[in-house]
Amino acid sequence: MKRWFVLAAVIIAVVVVLGGIKGCQVHSMIEGFKAQGAPKFTVSTIKLGYSDWSPTLSAVGSLRAERGADLSLDVGGVVDAIQFKSGDSVKSGQLLLQLRAGDDIGKLESLKANAALAELNYKRDVAQLDVKAVSQATVDSDLATLRSAKAQVAEQQAVVDKKMLRAPFSGQLGIREVDLGQYLAPGTKIVTLQSLDPIFVDFTLPQQALAQLSVGQKLSAHVDAYPDRQFDGEISALDPLVDTDTRNIKLRATLKNPDHKLLPGMYASLEIVTGQSMRYLTLPQTAITFNPYGETVYVADHAPAPDGKNPAAPAQGTLIAKQVFVTTGAKRGDQIAVLSGLKEGDEVVTSGQMKLRNGAPIVINNAVQPANDAAPTPQEN
Repeated sequence: MKRWFVLAAVIIAVVVVLGGIKGCQVHSMIEGFKAQGAPKFTVSTIKLGYSDWSPTLSAVGSLRAERGADLSLDVGGVVDAIQFKSGDSVKSGQLLLQLRAGDDIGKLESLKANAALAELNYKRDVAQLDVKAVSQATVDSDLATLRSAKAQVAEQQAVVDKKMLRAPFSGQLGIREVDLGQYLAPGTKIVTLQSLDPIFVDFTLPQQALAQLSVGQKLSAHVDAYPDRQFDGEISALDPLVDTDTRNIKLRATLKNPDHKLLPGMYASLEIVTGQSMRYLTLPQTAITFNPYGETVYVADHAPAPDGKNPAAPAQGTLIAKQVFVTTGAKRGDQIAVLSGLKEGDEVVTSGQMKLRNGAPIVINNAVQPANDAAPTPQEN
């Protein structure tokens, strides 16, 4: 029995010793955490400053040629000659294609000969009328015959001309879609012709913007094909009718396109300048926390001296996050204007604020910053 008491005492002693050791370890850990203070959160920040904003309206439009047409012929026939290559620049009136027209040309020459003979007879009879060798009725008959002959020549000339395709205006040809010797039915597309400089862009805006729009107003355009290039132009026409389904008004602008980079069918992002430039305090939109009760930001500040009421408060001078309510204004790309609540030079948290609370200690790391572009463009992978 005595042996069991001894064994129990040994076990109790071991438990007490182990418990004491573990308690000391836990106490040391707690004291270590207290010495480290409250955990610090890593954030990125930006110095708040002014930037110039030009009030603009944004829209997306579709490009179309100032003049463009798919060329074809009114009559059918076999292609006898092709006088152009795909992609050629041509002048107005330039011959592009001719159908087989030998019979028509032969008939035209015959009618021209008849007209020449009729004119010769008419002139001879006019000379004879002066000496009373022929009657006035004969001269009148000769004149009618001459006019009829000339009309037949003009009619046949029109038939011949319909078998020749000429450029209706100057521009750039597209891909040829017919071949030599091919039979063409009336209306078959032969080639497209587009006048590319200047070029139009058609777009729509809500009717509320009408008061800010006028003919001659400057704008700029960007297209995905040339993301680093800006194309300048101006509004050239406003549709006098508002669409009753969408309440949008249609507009047309004219863009300069001397090197033919812009092509009909492209879409373009447009920025229309509507007023004088203004200065705003500007932040990345990611810096703003939008809540039902208002918009807030966190500002990097230094902790005040502890008041003794909160023993866990950061030490004086420690960098902390201070929550501030702000009033925001217009947006531009990745940016947003701040109308009140902040001042120039404030250091505002731009990322990492979701884990913050008012007064939380922070560490600033600006190695990576959120997007802050006034005119962002999509990036190709």
